[in-house]
Amino acid sequence: MKRFIGDRLPVPLTPAVQSGNFLFLSGQVPTRPDGSIPDGIQAQTKLVLEKLAALAKEAGFDLRDVVKTTVFLRDMKDFDAMNAVYSSFFPENPPARSCVRAEVAIPADVEIEAIAMKSAG
Repeated sequence: MKRFIGDRLPVPLTPAVQSGNFLFLSGQVPTRPDGSIPDGIQAQTKLVLEKLAALAKEAGFDLRDVVKTTVFLRDMKDFDAMNAVYSSFFPENPPARSCVRAEVAIPADVEIEAIAMKSAG
C-alpha cells in the first residue's frame, strides 16, 4: 500500500510517497511559496532541507529517519558551502549520500532527494 504525502502538483510527481516503513522524498528545489528562489547556495540548501523536513514530518518521519540522500549541484564549487548547511541538518549519524553535478529543472543551484525509513519496533 502506498500513501501519498504533500500537495498535488501541476506536474506528474508526488512530493513524497510512503510505502511500508519507507518514505521516498522527491527532489526538492529551493522555491518559496511565491515561486522566488533565495540567493546563494547556503540559503537555497537551507530552504530545500526545511522542505524535506516538513514533508517527512507530515508523514510522521523526521530527518533522523533519513537513510540516503542525493544532492544535485549546478556547480561543484558550491560543495563546501552546501555541505556546511547540510551537516547542520544531519549533525549525528548522517545518511548515506551521493552528490552529483547536474542542471536542475529550475534556475536553482541545488536539489536534494531523500529516502527515510522507520524501524519496525
